[in-house]
Amino acid sequence: MAHIKKDDNVIVISGRDKGKKGKVLKVLPKEERALVQGVNVVKRHQRQTQREQGGIVSKEAPVHLSNIAHVDPKSGKATRIGFKILADGKKVRFAKKSGEVIDV
Repeated sequence: MAHIKKDDNVIVISGRDKGKKGKVLKVLPKEERALVQGVNVVKRHQRQTQREQGGIVSKEAPVHLSNIAHVDPKSGKATRIGFKILADGKKVRFAKKSGEVIDV
């Protein structure tokens, strides 16, 4: 199971875009990949349709989950994720570096 979900803030830890931060737009669990805003941007030739203009379009390509990590809410650096159960019985994710709860 991936610890990364849609709308999480992540940082790229390896590859061409190392160090870039972005928000997860979509997670593809079967391929173990995620679309991250502003990361791994590629240019694609787009045919003109009734709704869209044709030409060369820039869009995000999926990044492997092993190449991204959560951003620590306190420090802004990469952190690993743990799970804990709160007093009210709710299971939440937390940043291992600061102990800060990620799920609200």
